[in-house]
Amino acid sequence: MTLESRQKKHNRPEEVAQAVQVLRRGGVVGYPSETVWGLAALPTSRAAVERLYALKGREASKPVQLSCLNMQRARGWLRPGQDELERLEVFWPGPLTVLAWATETCPPWLAPGGVVGLRIPAHPVIQALLAAAGGTLATTSLNPSGSAAASSQKQARAYGLADLLLSADGDEASTAQWTSAAPVGSRSVSSGVASTVFDLRTRQVLRLGAVPHSELLAALV
Repeated sequence: MTLESRQKKHNRPEEVAQAVQVLRRGGVVGYPSETVWGLAALPTSRAAVERLYALKGREASKPVQLSCLNMQRARGWLRPGQDELERLEVFWPGPLTVLAWATETCPPWLAPGGVVGLRIPAHPVIQALLAAAGGTLATTSLNPSGSAAASSQKQARAYGLADLLLSADGDEASTAQWTSAAPVGSRSVSSGVASTVFDLRTRQVLRLGAVPHSELLAALV
């Protein structure tokens, strides 16, 4: 099944269109992913990204994640010369976040210290939102800093952080873990396991998550 057909199957056009309007007004949208639930804002709006930080209580020194529709979008945020990223493309779309040097044109509110975090999520709902909102969103997990990330729509709603909360597809109570070998259709539920965070500059895993460390090392050999 292609990405386009998955979006048509799972996408709720009216709801996604409403979410885009919220984003354009500087709002924050909650959404399901194949890992945990997330919060999104337009990356071009400094005020919206700062509100994202404030709602979550996130330290200003920590970069938000840039969730991208595809590799073309992701590469556009990177400083040239970081060729090792190509070896990690096998994990995208999927639960891997990569820290790398940002391009000089990347706004400072997206890349504190010149570092940007990139991910291409696999879930059809966030993919549909990305397609409708320009291809890139500033994102972070849906939870107050220090609390567990929401792994269901019920938990996401209880945190009350989003101006609009997109609906989940599939069984929101599911805790089936995502793996790189999982069928595409199984990624329409949130696993509750956060993405693995890998620092491309140092080749270090900063957070163990849904992509095993051994698979990352094998890809980089």
